[in-house]
Amino acid sequence: MRELLETAQKIRSMEIRGAGRIARAAAAELRDYAARVVSDDLDDFNEKMRYAADLLINTRPTAVSLPNAVRWVMRYRGDTVDEARVNIKALADEFITNSKNAVRRIGEMGSKRVRDGDTIMTHCNSSAAISIMATAHAQGKEINVIATESRPRCQGYLTIKRLDELGINTSFIVDSAVRFFMKEVDLVVMGADAVAVNGSVINKIGTSQLALAANEVGTNVIIAAETYKFSPRTILGELVEIEERDSSEVISIERLNEFQNIRVRNPVFDVTPREYIDLICTEIGTIPPEMAYIIIKDFLGWGIEEINSNTTK
Repeated sequence: MRELLETAQKIRSMEIRGAGRIARAAAAELRDYAARVVSDDLDDFNEKMRYAADLLINTRPTAVSLPNAVRWVMRYRGDTVDEARVNIKALADEFITNSKNAVRRIGEMGSKRVRDGDTIMTHCNSSAAISIMATAHAQGKEINVIATESRPRCQGYLTIKRLDELGINTSFIVDSAVRFFMKEVDLVVMGADAVAVNGSVINKIGTSQLALAANEVGTNVIIAAETYKFSPRTILGELVEIEERDSSEVISIERLNEFQNIRVRNPVFDVTPREYIDLICTEIGTIPPEMAYIIIKDFLGWGIEEINSNTTK
């Protein structure tokens, strides 16, 4: 139980961050938790697995990859506890492998949209978006990247660290300089935490203003998103919940206490309308935003009845 709670806390506190990493961590924890559970009774085992699944899902409400990963593993079957454990391990390992392969495939397909000499702007830290840039660089294309700081958690530092390791020339800018530098940009490449059925993208706060600035000057925007980041429940009209985090991420408690009438708002994500997105690059192909419904219904296999029901055991 301690390990499960520690993983949940790491996801909640953003020690583990990034939609793909969150999903893989949840799948791995369900696999490891199943191996640790002491129970010979299948009903008791299933109940404990449901508890673990719910605990993990509730850590980050916006990260759609999280419930999709949990759903994948919680499809397990078995007439005994031992059979269930074996099936959980197989499903979790399959999800983790598919997730890593998805990032590679996105890089291969997305890099075809990158031209030699392009300047690319990116925001936050996305392994799928970096894969596109890394693959283009490995192909011998001379690219330059402009990466944002991505406050308040400053995920941009993770991005520039990786780009530097790859040997990619990168400029690092504050978030408010996005529009100033957009005139130098040939292509915008960003990740996603969730993709809605109408093709809108939920991603790190600031994504929508970057896409708006790109739209203003006619610069194409590519979103790199694994299929498990598509949100099935948006078919029913549900909105993806936008998480707001503690004000201490923006300003220290001591500094905030100097004021009497100040409220700090700290939304983690925003919604970028599909009109500002030219292409969504997934591991099964590149699609216009309008095709998000096809991914959810036909590839992920979510039926309306299943979406309406409890998606875990």
